[in-house]
Amino acid sequence: MKLSHLKQINSYLKKFKKISAIYRVSDTIVKIVFDRDDELYFEMQRSNSKIFKCAAYPRSKVYNAPFDVVLSKRFNRANILNIELLNGDKILHLQTTIASAYKEEKTNLQIEFTGKYTNVIILDEEGIVLEALRHVDLFSSFREVRVGQKLLDVPQASFEAKEYPLEDVEVFLYEEYEKELTNKLISLKKQKISLLEKKLTKFQKLYSGLDDENSLMDEAVKQNHFGNLLLANMHNVKPYQRVLKLLDYDGSEVQIEFQKEFSSTSLMVNSLFTRSKKAKQRAAHLHIEKNSLEEKIKHIELFIHTVKEAKDMSKIALLFPKNTQAKKVKSEDSIEIFWIEGYKIGVGKNEKGNIELLKRAKAKDIWLHMKGMPSTHVIITTDKQNIPINIIEGAARLCVDFTMFQKDKFLVDYTPRREVTIQSGANVLYNKYKTIEVDTRD
Repeated sequence: MKLSHLKQINSYLKKFKKISAIYRVSDTIVKIVFDRDDELYFEMQRSNSKIFKCAAYPRSKVYNAPFDVVLSKRFNRANILNIELLNGDKILHLQTTIASAYKEEKTNLQIEFTGKYTNVIILDEEGIVLEALRHVDLFSSFREVRVGQKLLDVPQASFEAKEYPLEDVEVFLYEEYEKELTNKLISLKKQKISLLEKKLTKFQKLYSGLDDENSLMDEAVKQNHFGNLLLANMHNVKPYQRVLKLLDYDGSEVQIEFQKEFSSTSLMVNSLFTRSKKAKQRAAHLHIEKNSLEEKIKHIELFIHTVKEAKDMSKIALLFPKNTQAKKVKSEDSIEIFWIEGYKIGVGKNEKGNIELLKRAKAKDIWLHMKGMPSTHVIITTDKQNIPINIIEGAARLCVDFTMFQKDKFLVDYTPRREVTIQSGANVLYNKYKTIEVDTRD
């Protein structure tokens, strides 16, 4: 955090007379409520310290460490005597007092934005450390931060900091929060896209390594031919012979190499016929494996595109839900599961997944499909309750996101599963339905 900005924020804070509440909302963020309703957040991450304001910041948990206990005891409902930058450095020093039944107790809160040693330190009137967000020993720094020890001053910087005037401090504090959100979103996107790209690379590698259908058929013919030749010449095979040279039906010489694992000619003949049969079967089913990998590759590409287009953290959270199940349940590889505000959303990755969704869905579950075009099927599990429109909107957006890359306005039909009649595979008919518009351009 720039010293110039901190100076201006210090001047802004001087208008406050009281700390109404103070507590941690995350491991490194301290929330201070000034004069009942003015909330500021102090991000004390070593490499990214800052002060910001926002409408609301969710509290990850209630902290009860010694630091948090002392923080609450000494500063909740405390009066502010003075706010200053200590020695003109990046250390915000708040001198406070709190009246008890016996005496008036003065405490200092020192919020240090000093890079590697960024910290929040609670001190008594004599400068003795009562508690700290981070304890620092003498092995880490000449300036020890330990309960019961007097805190030394930070050496004054020898250079003069540049000035960066702010038009409006409050606007700046809100902008700091927006920047933080943007940076976190970019970082999270990179992380999730990296995971998805690893899966994509795996499927692409498998796809590029698929055998050629014509080569497999040639191999099947070749092994079958060798098997027949060897069968016709079994009487010419000598014990322990490893290479057999024969004349083919057209008079050309053919060389058949015996495998060590086969102890007899008959076993070798059976092996050649088996290899021929397997190559033929693999050639016949190659298109199934090819189609399956193509569908998986397309699904991951759509997934990556959806992550790239995400505008906020909530979208990423939706796409990568935490596993809340207490026990392991066998999952269907062809179905992607998402959660929107507690509602389970199933998205078919391919035709197999679409068919499985239709099979599993109950009568009152909501089925969604893009209007008038092929698309993935989506099922909202209802448990017989009415579904809020924002859940249907979210599921409709997933239907579009996992069907196409284009940005435009699209229509998505939705209806209870009982209104959907399966014709064949994932092809269906439905009559009673509603339609919702999804605009992916925003």
